[in-house]
Amino acid sequence: MNLAAIFHEARVPMCCMTDERTLQITLRTGREADAAELICADPYEAGIAGGGESWQGRRVPLDPWLELEHHRVWRVTVQPPYRRLRYVFCIKEGAGCRYLYEDGLRRDLQLDERVQCFLMPWMNPADCIAPPDWVRRTVWYQIYPDRFCRGGSGRGGALPWRRGPVTNRERFGGDLAGVAQKLPYLASLGVNGLYLNPIFAARSFHKYDTADYTRVDPDFGAGADLEALVRQAHEQGIRVMLDAVFNHCGPDFAPWRDVVAHGPASPWWNWFFVNQWPLPAKGDTRPGQYFSFAFHGGMPKLNTNDPGLQEYLIRLCEDWVRRYDIDGLRFDVGNEVSHAFLRRLRARLKTLKPDLYLLGEIWHDAPAWLEGDEYDAVMHYPLQSALRRFFEDKGQPAAAFGWDVGRCLAVYPPQVNAAQFTLLDSHDTIRLRSRVGSEDEFWQQLAALLTLPGSPCLYYGTELALEGGHDPDCRRCMPWDELDTGAGRARVQTLRALAALRRQEPALQGSEVRFFPGPGRLVHYRRGGALDVFLNAGAAPCPLDAGRSPAFARGWDGRALAPGGVLIRPV
Repeated sequence: MNLAAIFHEARVPMCCMTDERTLQITLRTGREADAAELICADPYEAGIAGGGESWQGRRVPLDPWLELEHHRVWRVTVQPPYRRLRYVFCIKEGAGCRYLYEDGLRRDLQLDERVQCFLMPWMNPADCIAPPDWVRRTVWYQIYPDRFCRGGSGRGGALPWRRGPVTNRERFGGDLAGVAQKLPYLASLGVNGLYLNPIFAARSFHKYDTADYTRVDPDFGAGADLEALVRQAHEQGIRVMLDAVFNHCGPDFAPWRDVVAHGPASPWWNWFFVNQWPLPAKGDTRPGQYFSFAFHGGMPKLNTNDPGLQEYLIRLCEDWVRRYDIDGLRFDVGNEVSHAFLRRLRARLKTLKPDLYLLGEIWHDAPAWLEGDEYDAVMHYPLQSALRRFFEDKGQPAAAFGWDVGRCLAVYPPQVNAAQFTLLDSHDTIRLRSRVGSEDEFWQQLAALLTLPGSPCLYYGTELALEGGHDPDCRRCMPWDELDTGAGRARVQTLRALAALRRQEPALQGSEVRFFPGPGRLVHYRRGGALDVFLNAGAAPCPLDAGRSPAFARGWDGRALAPGGVLIRPV
């Protein structure tokens, strides 16, 4: 038995409440483990702890949940009648077994005061992680406003709309009224969540260098246009999420200008990380005179540890919620703002609007931000990486799909997995169509996005297979004229079918998934015990039993799934 592979912590996500009565416990072992049991009971079952009591516990089998490349993850759910639980594990391989306690592994079962068992001391309902329930039923659509649609609310002087590469120095005139005009189209596509890149006043065209957090940028319109957009979106059944750029500001933000002018005498001095004053001209900040986002001299870093800045930003968000009735906030560079700020912010905003969705932009595993007192979810870039590895490395077996996706799922509690913001591309990455070798692979990855756990997001133009290289070329103009072509109509219809399935099937709206890899590169997983998903990522057709009528099929003739094919059908 590989003892080094055995691991458990009595904390989220390996010991977590899924509701106020239910506890999910997971255990990681090596793949050679044959079975695992939870030995558990109330910690006071045999008397008040202190010595002399004879605590025994009851044995509950764990189910094998995920197969990872080198590990197996086991899972069990229990409902402790008194809301607390003491427990140890028994791990079996053949005739042998080991017992895992909090203070180590042992050969023998020992349940007296000489060992330290794992403990869930009390299941407080207020500590249960509970993202907004509506999020798991949402299909998002991300819009980079300047490149989506002109509606007449923005200022003039934009460049002509065009196809092809773009830069961050070009303005094309998309605005909030243009987004509002296209809401019926988005609703028909199956979208019921809208994520807007920054819309508040800034010098640049990308608006990540905020000058005034209280004013909609004239490029896009005015506050009344945002009010109208959110109201009309809600009438179409679409929720709206804004981009909150609080890790840094732009060079025109009034408090920063005052610091530049007056140095330590400025009342806003502590809102920033200034190490030397007077400040140099804008440029690379590696010399360290002040901290900025990614060494960018035009984006000074905000000190979200400062109570005054915290209060300013919290009141700002409260005003956005009250005035515009927004449904979510996406926090740019969400792993660099302080935990203390996020906890204060969440408490205030959830009091104002309990079902507000708080999303962090974090590109790595982020369990520390997802314990119920900060974000509700993060942008799930690790899942995007897992899908890319499998589809781009043609030598990986089908099992590798489950290994890597399973690793992503094992990091978080089930209710968080159901609310994670999943995506294949964004304004920060190369577009999906430009990094896949064929349109078949393009649709396979979209099918995976819309059938795996999470709250999936489509980047604008994906329904038309819009191409685009690395930032800023991934921010091209929306090719509306392609809707009138045969190829465009076919692509939109395919995406509509996938989005409709995602929104209509309860099995796709939770976090339950089981992987059953087929031969070669035939991916097979089951959602909620109700839907089977097959993706043939290999080079040859894969025979499949006819089964029931498909819920969605592409490249399936009733007998075999073609290379690049997708089949989704009831179990």
